[in-house]
Amino acid sequence: MKALKYGFYAILLSVLAIACVKPPDYADEPEINFISLNKNTIAQGNGNSPADTLAVVFGFTDGDGDLGINGDSLDVYLKDSRDGFVNTYKLPVIPEEGVGNGISGEITIKIPNVPFNICCTYPDNSDACLPNANFPTDTFSYSINIRDRAGHLSNTIQTATVTILCN
Repeated sequence: MKALKYGFYAILLSVLAIACVKPPDYADEPEINFISLNKNTIAQGNGNSPADTLAVVFGFTDGDGDLGINGDSLDVYLKDSRDGFVNTYKLPVIPEEGVGNGISGEITIKIPNVPFNICCTYPDNSDACLPNANFPTDTFSYSINIRDRAGHLSNTIQTATVTILCN
C-alpha cells in the first residue's frame, strides 16, 4: 500500500512538473547569432578553379515562430562587405503550431564559388573574377539578417573574414 501511495505522489509530481514547464520566451522579432564558417580561405570561382563551397552557419530564435515566407519572397540577406551587394536566399516555411510558438535552431547557407559567386574585386577597378598578378588575394565578410512572415527584420550579424585566392 505504501508503494502505491508513493507511486501516486511520484506521478502527481511528474504531472505538476510538466505542467509548469513554460515555452521559451523569445521576442517576436527574429534574433540571430554568428556561429561559424566552414573555411576562412577559398579559391575564387572563375570557371578555371575547382568547385568549392563556403558554408555560413548562424543560430536563430523567433518568439512567434513565423519564419519562412510562402511564395517567391526571399527572407535571408547576405551583404558583401566590399561592395554592398546583397545575396538573397529563402528559408523553408516553418508552420505555426499551438500557443507557444517560440522556436530556435541553426541555419546553414551553402554558397558555391562557381560560376562567379565568390570572386575577387580589385582596388584598381580591373576586371573582377579574373586572376590579377598585382592582387593575389581579396578579403570580405558578410553581414546577415533575416525577415519573418510578419515583416520583422532580425538584428544584423557579421561573419568572420574570408580570404579569396585570386590566382
